[in-house]
Amino acid sequence: MTQTLTPAVLDVIDRLREARVVPTVRAPDAEAADGLARELVAGGLTTFEFTATTPGWQALLATWTRDHPEATVGLGTVTSTETAEQALEAGARFLVSPFQVPEVRPVADAADRLFVEGGHTPTELRASAERGVAKLFPAHVGGIAYLTSLLAVLPGARIMATGGVTVANAGDWLAAGAFTASIGSDLYRGGDIRGNVARLTRSLTSGDRGTPSGNRPDR
Repeated sequence: MTQTLTPAVLDVIDRLREARVVPTVRAPDAEAADGLARELVAGGLTTFEFTATTPGWQALLATWTRDHPEATVGLGTVTSTETAEQALEAGARFLVSPFQVPEVRPVADAADRLFVEGGHTPTELRASAERGVAKLFPAHVGGIAYLTSLLAVLPGARIMATGGVTVANAGDWLAAGAFTASIGSDLYRGGDIRGNVARLTRSLTSGDRGTPSGNRPDR
């Protein structure tokens, strides 16, 4: 049975849909992650996720959610209830995991937050999509053809493609039916983050690429 989604969760889902691309900010320390996030925002991307693998992420996330109300910031690599609780206390608007973490679901529900749970099989992705948005990871295993096959048996599922998504191919994933796409290291390649963001934006807006019908979440 599909879970009834609350207005707060639907609001974040709408923000992910409008963003279309959700960068993953993964860095060796909080200072470096802060610098990457600032470059993303300067380039016009205001929906992104820090990761729990970055030392000092708790204070970093709390600072961003407090001082940057224009940004929709979540936490990725959430693999335990402890991490989820710390992220929610720091103000995370959404949580993301690389795989199924059933024990985190009630924590997210109690806080009225979206939990984007990872999976790869149709069974896993169906369960996650019923809670709002599913994360296909690693997306490069199977590629766009696999996403197309998944959507044939899971019509209307909101799927975030993660893993192997690049500045050059993000539009292809979206055009194939991905609800949103998550980009990691490719967005920071060469140190020219603003330039990469600009190229990504041009790619997504060229010919209305990456906006297939049916991607708006049902209310």
